[in-house]
Amino acid sequence: MLKETTLNHLPTNIRAPQYRREDVSVGIVHFGVGNFFRAHEAWYVDQCLALPGQSGWGIAGVGLNGGSRGAAKARAFQQQDGLYSLTEVAADGARTVSIIGALREYLLAPADPEAVLRRLADPETRIVSMTITEGGYNIDEKTGEFRLDTPAVQADLANPRRPATVFGYVVEGLRRRREAGVPAFTVMSCDNLRSNGHIAHTAFVGYARALAPDLAAWIEANVTFPCSMVDRITPGVDTATRNALNEASGLDDDLPVLAEDFSQWVLEDKFCNGRPALEKAGVQFVDDVAGYEQVKVRMLNASHILLGALGLLLGYRYAHETVEDADLERFANAYWTLDAIPQIDAPAGVDLDAYRQRLLSRFSNRAVADTLLRICSDGASKVQVFWTDTVRRSLTSGHDLERIAFGIAAYLEMLRGRDERGETYSPIEPTLDADQIALAAADDLAAGLALPAFDGWRDMDTTELDAAVVRARRAIRDQGVRASLPR
Repeated sequence: MLKETTLNHLPTNIRAPQYRREDVSVGIVHFGVGNFFRAHEAWYVDQCLALPGQSGWGIAGVGLNGGSRGAAKARAFQQQDGLYSLTEVAADGARTVSIIGALREYLLAPADPEAVLRRLADPETRIVSMTITEGGYNIDEKTGEFRLDTPAVQADLANPRRPATVFGYVVEGLRRRREAGVPAFTVMSCDNLRSNGHIAHTAFVGYARALAPDLAAWIEANVTFPCSMVDRITPGVDTATRNALNEASGLDDDLPVLAEDFSQWVLEDKFCNGRPALEKAGVQFVDDVAGYEQVKVRMLNASHILLGALGLLLGYRYAHETVEDADLERFANAYWTLDAIPQIDAPAGVDLDAYRQRLLSRFSNRAVADTLLRICSDGASKVQVFWTDTVRRSLTSGHDLERIAFGIAAYLEMLRGRDERGETYSPIEPTLDADQIALAAADDLAAGLALPAFDGWRDMDTTELDAAVVRARRAIRDQGVRASLPR
């Protein structure tokens, strides 16, 4: 098992932390210690910790989910002293392996909520970050407001000193800081959301306002919520992948992470209580993140879902298989060049065609072996985030809707859970109930358009788009994906 003592005798091909871990103190609390966070934010912070004067930016990870899985995850992190290996793989197969030491503590919130609250109230905590998924901010898509009616939020509002949600924890931590005269911390979303800082502001201030308006006013005056754009393909690691990573590295790591060699983080410099020297680790600080978000969301993320749905229907299971298919590569390029790129207002200096070519290379990375089920997971939330702007612009401008409609049709057909070979799979849709998913299997091919995935353009005249989706679904069912792909 990987532990602190392992660092003294690592294989020669493994990069060890370039700092003394015993000198590192916690300055960041992070909710949602998943693979992406460990390959992205923690990786950047790990580089910062090796710089002079940066030892106060170690990370305390927080797990919100209890049960056997949550307890097992916490136990693994604690047994490994927060250490794990990160294998970065290029499209040509070249790889590097590093031990990431930025995670100095892991707290399981349901097991010891007070420990989490103490850490949040600690003056040394200056940033609270999170990767809680696109759908984790509890925002009503119709009103844009924080939802107060969910049982978990209601429970926290009724018992705010013993919270269970990320909103309850963060706001209670801020309440304690205010009461003690301790400066506020920055709240930093690292989720794949447009305007994620604004969404985080809406969520946490909305919760606080329902709890105590004076506290909400203090948060608005003292807490900053920087927007960011994050990017790195980080697949899940199952037992077989874990074993393969350990065999290649020579380590005995229960928590290895695999990622592509590309990483990007574009961030607003809005930190109310200091920050690591992230710019020295490659983070881009800009005044306006929105343009970078648009490029990434409408080109990478949108095409990921598009190729994922089509690939699953054709019987593929990995991302690289989709771009190795000439028909799907052609369709993706048509979507990018005809639908996405002409309708994106890119930041100065960003070459969209070069970005398109880089995406093809990234998607082709066989070693990453990113699964299509992971890519398409929580599609109902992702479609709203990744497709809405392109759909709305196309509807407004009278742009050709054929490829967009085909993508929507493919997503709905994918929800049926059966590919063209007759093999089944299980779509991962945590925000949809059984009745909603059943709409995708209905004989009425328009029924699925009632799903919340498409609420982002519900207020517009979609008569033409809806008809095109129905035609595309019928063609997919009658002729198959390949024969019905738009030419």
